[in-house]
Formats: sequence, C-alpha cells, structure tokens
Amino acid sequence: MDETTLQFYRGNAEAYAKRTFTSRQARLTAFLAQLPPGASILELGCGAGGDTAEMLARGFDVRATDGSPEMADVASKHLGRTVETLLFHELDEVEAYDAVWANACLLHVPRPELADVLARIWRALKPAGYFFASYKEGDGDGRDTLDRYYNYPSQDWLRATYAVAGRWGSLSIETGEVIGFDDKMASMLFAVAKKSG
Repeated sequence: MDETTLQFYRGNAEAYAKRTFTSRQARLTAFLAQLPPGASILELGCGAGGDTAEMLARGFDVRATDGSPEMADVASKHLGRTVETLLFHELDEVEAYDAVWANACLLHVPRPELADVLARIWRALKPAGYFFASYKEGDGDGRDTLDRYYNYPSQDWLRATYAVAGRWGSLSIETGEVIGFDDKMASMLFAVAKKSG
C-alpha cells in the first residue's frame, strides 16, 4: 500500500465515512445474487461499512476489513461489531471464502504489487468462488488532486494482470462513471472474476 494514500484515509476516516454511495448498490445486489445463501465473504477496504451492513442484512457471513485502523474503528462503531485492520499483503488464507468484495480499494495498490495481491485473493477463494473489485480506468499510475496513488489500469492491462495471478473460470469487466471523494468524475472498471472450480 502506498503510505501517503494510507495516511489520507487514516486522517480523513470520519469525513469519508459520511459519504453515501448509492450507485454501487445495484452492483452489490447483482454480485450477492450469484452466491449461495449464507456464503462467507471477505470484504477488503470496507470503509465505513455500508456494503458490510447490506451483506449482513441479507444473511451473509462477512469478515469486514480495512487497511486504515481509523476507518476500521469508524466501521466497527457503525456496524456494532469488530472490523479488523488488514493490509492486502497480509492476506494469507487458503480456500477460506465463497467470495471476496473489494470495492474501490485495490485501485490504490502499486502496479508492481497488484498481481501478488490478486494471487493472494485467488488463493483465499474457495474453488468457483467469486471476486469483485473496481478500479479507476487509465493508462498508467499516478496521483489525484488529493495526492492519493492510483494504479489506473486499462482493461487489457487488468486482464493480463489477473491472468498472472491465478486460474479464473471467467472474468467480466464493465465500465461506468462515479464521482470521487475529490468531487471529480472518474471512469471506472468493475471486474467480476470467478475462480476455476
């Protein structure tokens, strides 16, 4: 994780938590519809816990995590349950989850490290497990006006990086636009992968 980016979230946890993200609701609903009832889900970068709350309300077994201790604390208070602090490179479980949900967090992983993080997620998934992640689309890494690091992948680069990370039965990438914390419109890539069974 880029240290400057992590410090941004540590210092702005409360302000970030006050934002509402209604546009992702449809994507979360579609993702959850593919899972069996009560499926075990690892959530990376849970932020204030909005998606966690929705998954719990639908009866899923969720392990919510965030890389920022301050953000994890905000989410814990919001959810009334403990949210762990976990950095992506610390994930070391094997075939433990039916799904991994990583909304708007892996886009901060330095490009040279993304394949390793994806491989860790692949290993943590059970066979035929599902994995969602979203990225800001681009053609090379850089920083936004708030000095946050982004890997800014193209679709081709992202597909190649997923292919290096593990054997996927399928990988679909959709495009869309969102308004970020910096109030700028961003082109997004929404990736849903299924681990080979």
